[in-house]
Amino acid sequence: MSSEYPQRQTVAALRQALPYLKLFQGKTFVVKFGGEVFEEADNLRQLFEQIGVLHRVGIRVVVVHGGGPQTTSMAEKLGQQQTMVGGRRVTDGATLETSSMVLNGALNTRAVALFRELGIGAVGLSGVDADIVTATRRPPVEVDGATVDYGFVGDIDSIQPGLIHRLMESSMLPVISPLSADAEGNILNVNADVVAARVAEALGADKLIVMSSVPGLLEDVQDPGSLVSYTDVAGLNDYIERGVVKDGMLPKVASVLQALKGGVPRVHLISFRVQDSLLAEVFTNEGSGTMVVSSVDDVELVVGESS
Repeated sequence: MSSEYPQRQTVAALRQALPYLKLFQGKTFVVKFGGEVFEEADNLRQLFEQIGVLHRVGIRVVVVHGGGPQTTSMAEKLGQQQTMVGGRRVTDGATLETSSMVLNGALNTRAVALFRELGIGAVGLSGVDADIVTATRRPPVEVDGATVDYGFVGDIDSIQPGLIHRLMESSMLPVISPLSADAEGNILNVNADVVAARVAEALGADKLIVMSSVPGLLEDVQDPGSLVSYTDVAGLNDYIERGVVKDGMLPKVASVLQALKGGVPRVHLISFRVQDSLLAEVFTNEGSGTMVVSSVDDVELVVGESS
């Protein structure tokens, strides 16, 4: 009997996943992760293996990646002072060049190469390619009572998803860096969370999955056991008002709200450090992180979809 037990577990897991496989086959998921995962080789590989599983079972996956830690590290090596305001980077000319080198060069190429190793045809892109992202340079804004000029930082005007659609129709996996440009071709640094949200909206994605080093939305950032399994727009706004969401989480939550407002029905916040977190979030009732919907009235439908 003991020799059969692992097999029974595997079969049970497949049976549990089958309704989700039927539900999501042919649907579009946007998976976003930041540069921190690139610094953890084992976690990077297991994340890409999970993305590969989604791709192979017929889910149309689009990856959007950041590269904040690597940009900061390279800028410091080059003697470039870095300034962060409200969780966002102030980007001068030198930092923009460094961002281009890191995001479109080292990280995007590394991601595509790893997918090749896993036998998955991936194509590296940036927001500049085929006008995927057109942005406008952000004017100076008021932040905490002070005027801040973010430099070569862009706010998105439009998304053209045609190339992404064509790649997915050819069974390719698009891997997108958030660097973008304005209508005159001036390169701009756009927050990767925002790009992911707007791309998900433009593609009519069924899910936006935002991966970071934390397990999801926490009531207490010092207590992993305070994970919020699900919430909605009203709940998120309440967490912001109470100061539960702050610092680097603010841009992520802003992108979650943007995606939901744009019609993406489910947004998930999960950790790349939790074993098989992506597959657990997609293919089990329990999930692994925080699911966010427009209204908690939708949650019963989400849970019932597997029955």
